[in-house]
Amino acid sequence: MSNQNTSDQWYASWFDTPYYHILYRDRDYTEAGQFMQRLTQRLELDKEAHIMDLACGRGRHSMYLNQLGYRVTGVDLSDSSIAFAKAELRKSTNRVTNNQEHTGLNPIDASRIEFHVHNMTVPYHQTFDAVFNLFTSFGYFDDAADNLKTVKAIKANLKPGGYGVIDFMNYHYVIKNLVAQNSKTEEGITFHNTRRFEDGFIFKDIKFRDNDHDYHFTERVSALTLEDFKSYFKAAELELLDVYGNYKLGDYDQETSDRLIMIFRN
Repeated sequence: MSNQNTSDQWYASWFDTPYYHILYRDRDYTEAGQFMQRLTQRLELDKEAHIMDLACGRGRHSMYLNQLGYRVTGVDLSDSSIAFAKAELRKSTNRVTNNQEHTGLNPIDASRIEFHVHNMTVPYHQTFDAVFNLFTSFGYFDDAADNLKTVKAIKANLKPGGYGVIDFMNYHYVIKNLVAQNSKTEEGITFHNTRRFEDGFIFKDIKFRDNDHDYHFTERVSALTLEDFKSYFKAAELELLDVYGNYKLGDYDQETSDRLIMIFRN
């Protein structure tokens, strides 16, 4: 069985598989949590603020923001990810989560968090005090026009004066430090990964075998630069306020920063 992802929405099929979450299960959520704490402090968000977690995946970061005291709506294109997030929310409501070992976190308040399936390229039916699009959850589209459509949708999702945050890879740094190939084994499955830069995209081919089936998925993300985003913000009439280069909100440097974190306002 082989999946070459020839559909217009390759990311929907890959992100919906359990293998995506197995491959990336070792992501540093402690660092991510600290980033969200710094971010909400930097924006001076009131505890009554309603945050949209755009492309929320399985909802871990939405739940963390909820534990920080915010009302959160997490949306994602993946049906299975949203179903997982809802199941985790039900399980987490009446127990202490691992995240509560960090100071300043509250128990999850299920009355102030919800998850929905939604396509990020179109406006949602509500507006928010802040919209967070975190951890390179942007630029997967086959049609480049969808990048601007998404930024315009974020604008439509923001209340007047509301803040948007897009946390993207720093393309210049990634290209310079691209690891051509590597392998990693998770849950008894060895994933063979190869990466390349081609036609304005960074490709990552992922091949593995499980239960006598061969699988092949390809991730593809646009090699967008700060200048690209500036053009999107201008077209959407959004004000770019700050640009940071790492999760500690350090200054952005095109050559040395591993992240491109942009804060903008409606």
